[in-house]
Amino acid sequence: MSLNDDDFMRYSRHLLMDDIGEAGQEKLTQAKVLIVGLGGLGCPVALYLAAAGVGQIDLCDPDRVDKTNLQRQILYRTEDCGELKVGCARDRLHALNSGITINVLAREVDVDILNGPTLTEAYTAVVDCTDNLAARQLINKTCYEHGIPLISAAAVGWEGQLVAFDFRRYRQSCFSCIIDYKSTEPMMNCSNFGVVGPVLGVMGSLQSITVMRMLLGFFEQHGELQRYDGKRGQWLTMQCAIDASCPICGPTDS
Repeated sequence: MSLNDDDFMRYSRHLLMDDIGEAGQEKLTQAKVLIVGLGGLGCPVALYLAAAGVGQIDLCDPDRVDKTNLQRQILYRTEDCGELKVGCARDRLHALNSGITINVLAREVDVDILNGPTLTEAYTAVVDCTDNLAARQLINKTCYEHGIPLISAAAVGWEGQLVAFDFRRYRQSCFSCIIDYKSTEPMMNCSNFGVVGPVLGVMGSLQSITVMRMLLGFFEQHGELQRYDGKRGQWLTMQCAIDASCPICGPTDS
């Protein structure tokens, strides 16, 4: 898919860069990304990927806008309260960039979405912006099985973390190596512990640039966990250990 005159103007700051240029912008334009969760993380991810010209963005979230969302979920306005998040998000993203395709799924992520033909045929990357451990594990398992890059982040209080897996190239280390696939421990999230809004903005922005690095071929940090302490203004990076007994990416008898 070649760029048109409007694209050359809109993405001119990308085209000026030697390591993106016209060829890189065309990669972004041809990409198809699924964003699961349109809360404090999904909002900046969707905005930046739409602005960058990712050709197709699918949005998955069953929730409606609530006044308590407005402190951190920057796609929504007071008048949106009671409306489906995916509908409001689609309208805002189209207003930002009408040249891309936005599809909406007003439902919880499930095996029909993740195991259906759309995933294996369409998505270049999946962005996990959920706050539900079961959903995270389902997304991780399916992305691993189909060799699709996964970019996952979370935030609570003053802290955030991000980990990404390029399952196209690497078959060891996955989200389940960090948190046991069978874990039943309650997950800390902003609904029960609170969160500083800009921390979600930081992590969502980091997710979006990680997606772009994946799409452009610049990503090398498979399984590297980045943690951000917003209160102290500090970053910590560590490599996640490979769990040889992991039920998802561990060795099998076959």
